Formats: sequence, C-alpha cells, structure tokens
Amino acid sequence: MPRMSWLDPKSDVPMIGDYVQRLETFTDALADGVIEKHELEAQEKRVVDLMKQIEPRLDDKLHEQVTRLLCELSAYNIMMTLHSLAQGRLQQAIK
Repeated sequence: MPRMSWLDPKSDVPMIGDYVQRLETFTDALADGVIEKHELEAQEKRVVDLMKQIEPRLDDKLHEQVTRLLCELSAYNIMMTLHSLAQGRLQQAIK
C-alpha cells in the first residue's frame, strides 16, 4: 500500500476519517445501520493485533508520541461525532 499522508496538504485537515470511510470492514459493519457485538469485537481485535505488531518496534520517545497521537485522535473522533450529532439535531429542530 502506498504511503498516505495523515493530513490534507492544502488545509492540514486530518485525513484519517476519510481513510476510515474506505475501510471495507468499517463500511460493511455500517451497511445495516447497526454495529453488532461481533463487529465491534472484530474491530477491537484488528486494533489489538496492530498495536502488538507496532508497539515493540517503537523507541521510548516515539512510543510516547504515538500514544499521545492515538489519544488525541480518539478524542478528536469522539468530538467530531458528538458535534455531527448535535448539528443533525439542530437541523431537525429547524425543519
């Protein structure tokens, strides 16, 4: 797989969300509008497997930075989701 930039080169907006929308496992899980327990467990397994592959390869400084990146990215994703939900509710209230 070719290297994909984490940021849009023109706007510096994170591109990870766009890449997530291209993940077949993600789009398959969302197809019916419901995330089943087994789908969530499968996603967790993919995350754990990748963490186990990558974490031992990081020196202490890079490990600290990647850990912070993962935490900040998780916070950003939750905030974006909550913001989008609030915007949706606002649009419904206006109609």
